[in-house]
Amino acid sequence: MTIAGCTVIDCHHHVGSLEAQGFTFADVEAGKDPATVDLERRLSAMDRQGVDQAILIPGHGYLRPDGVADTRRINDGVAAYRDANPHRFPAALGIVEPLHGTAGIAELRRMRDELGMVGLSVHTRFQGVQTDSPLVLAVVRAAADLGLVPFIHAVEGVPDEAIWRAQQVARAVPDTTIVVLDAFGGAEHARQAVVIARDTPNLVFDTSLAHHYLFVEAMMNAVGPERLVFGTDYYSMMSDPQHSVVLDHLATNDVSPQAKAAILGGNLRRILGLPNP
Repeated sequence: MTIAGCTVIDCHHHVGSLEAQGFTFADVEAGKDPATVDLERRLSAMDRQGVDQAILIPGHGYLRPDGVADTRRINDGVAAYRDANPHRFPAALGIVEPLHGTAGIAELRRMRDELGMVGLSVHTRFQGVQTDSPLVLAVVRAAADLGLVPFIHAVEGVPDEAIWRAQQVARAVPDTTIVVLDAFGGAEHARQAVVIARDTPNLVFDTSLAHHYLFVEAMMNAVGPERLVFGTDYYSMMSDPQHSVVLDHLATNDVSPQAKAAILGGNLRRILGLPNP
């Protein structure tokens, strides 16, 4: 399923329903196991797109009446999903809730040592804080100390996730690579990302939500292909993945083989310490 001779890794696959936004597996036929349906849909979507592997990220819209115990349950589930099919899902991220304070930070070590996770996902529209909150900074610093890579969502139109806030987090851990997700969700947002990227060398950007390749091209021209990773922001309860104009363009001859290889998988393998295919 390689594209342009490159093994494709999608850095942005969410596992789990989104109760906070009303998205569940309500359309699953009676008697069918939602987890089985999830896997079938995910693998089918990956095959249609030409994606070889995906990095798993928990869905942040989960219910949490039992606090840290619920977060641990979500992390356990994503780790098990990865372990059941490691060829297609070579790595997973976990969640720590900033509002859990020191109890949340303790989960970071368990994520790394017991669950074998490689990174931390931050999505503050679901977490009750702003991305540059001192609570988030404390979690990210602790994750960096443990060698976990922070992935920070920066969705356009969500003030708590304004992309300049991700820059503040990056400045707090200048020696740690941070992957920014969803920065290409709109033209204005994408232009801001380019400006911020020039001033913040430890930020890398995924291609999720880019509806035009020009957004990606502008970033590549500004800071080079080594600052980009392929992503789609896929949720399995949504029947079809967003069509990737990025993959369409990278399949052409307009981009150098070196840049294609970097964006489609090489950069992510380097950042997360994944083996070469």
